Amino acid sequence: MICIPENDYPMSTAPVSPADFAPLRLRKDEDRRLRAGHLWVYSNEIDVTATPLRDFQPGQPVEIQASNGKALGTGYINPNVLLCARLVSRDPAHPLNFSLLVHRLNVALSLRQRLYPKPFYRLVYGEGDGLPGLVVDRYGDLCVAQITTAGMDRVKDDILAALQKVLKPAAVLWRNDGAMRELEGLERYVAEASGTVPETVAIEEDGLRFQIAPRTGQKTGWFYDQHDNRARLDRYVRDRRVLDVFSYSGAWGIRAAAHGASEVLCVDSSAAALAQAATNAALNGVADQVQTRQGDAFEVLKALREAREHFDVVIVDPPAFVKRRKDFKEGALAYRRINEMAMQVLERDGLLVSCSCSQLLPRETLVETLLQGSRHLDRTLTVLEQGRQGPDHPVHPAIPETDYLKVVFARVLPV
Repeated sequence: MICIPENDYPMSTAPVSPADFAPLRLRKDEDRRLRAGHLWVYSNEIDVTATPLRDFQPGQPVEIQASNGKALGTGYINPNVLLCARLVSRDPAHPLNFSLLVHRLNVALSLRQRLYPKPFYRLVYGEGDGLPGLVVDRYGDLCVAQITTAGMDRVKDDILAALQKVLKPAAVLWRNDGAMRELEGLERYVAEASGTVPETVAIEEDGLRFQIAPRTGQKTGWFYDQHDNRARLDRYVRDRRVLDVFSYSGAWGIRAAAHGASEVLCVDSSAAALAQAATNAALNGVADQVQTRQGDAFEVLKALREAREHFDVVIVDPPAFVKRRKDFKEGALAYRRINEMAMQVLERDGLLVSCSCSQLLPRETLVETLLQGSRHLDRTLTVLEQGRQGPDHPVHPAIPETDYLKVVFARVLPV
């Protein structure tokens, strides 16, 4: 545990006394999940007779109470959404303010510094680091932060000050452009919080170099969550022909080329992403091995199949096909289709690396989807390895939603 002396902090604009928190009373027995370790409160769990939702403002700090009035901790509320409150601290003496932010940033940093030799990682992963509604990615001297909730947005200035105290970054960028902000009633924007943010930034991953675009790239510009899974790929690709579908800026494919793949084809719908992939290939001396092809993944796979193209390794790392529960059936079918099409361009003894970042798609469903696809093609599938997000995306054990990334390394053979 890292102890932070209270007198080291400047005055915070956030509340510091329990008296500053409006009570939020739960209905009878609705405190069980929080007592078991969860951090979320839904609107139907609140005693609206004792504490009417109409009395609260978005982002307002609250003391969350059991039905008998006993305090469970402090957090914040947005009465306008179903997931309306989040518990941040179980100690009333340490509410969400500059002091707590510094402490939890230091705790998060201590883990990353033990695990990563250079400053390229996700520094803050929401609930997994005790800061629900906040994500911070570190790209050397640049921090890119995303705020997704009204309660965390309320202490935005404190977040910036805490980052400056703990890391002293040359620049901080707000990537507050996610769709979730609209649900919270917040504006979407990208803006410099401090310093000057360049259009591209150089990062390193296990000795490889990549340029990313923090202002315009997907998410914050890079997908740190796949780092460990990309490392798993190294031993499978020497002298192999590799297809990287949904390649974005080439993280999978360029790593494969750098570890001995004879040929790599990166496929993405974004011309800008593929241009970045070509630049990254050149940065790592593998431009001759890496080709790109722009187009819809389904259409490109169909064209490759019709051209009788085959690859030893196919990587399928799509965006989330299941974003809402009502999308589950259609999204699961999309996973089935894309992976079956990937198998159709695999060599007789091929490796399929299938990924899903859809939290709502269970791991066993992804594996079952791969099995169904292989049987439909009259092929045999065996699972060699499975992966998840790296330790810079720590899973909160009471919140399964924080465990979202599934990766399956599967061998696909003739019957």
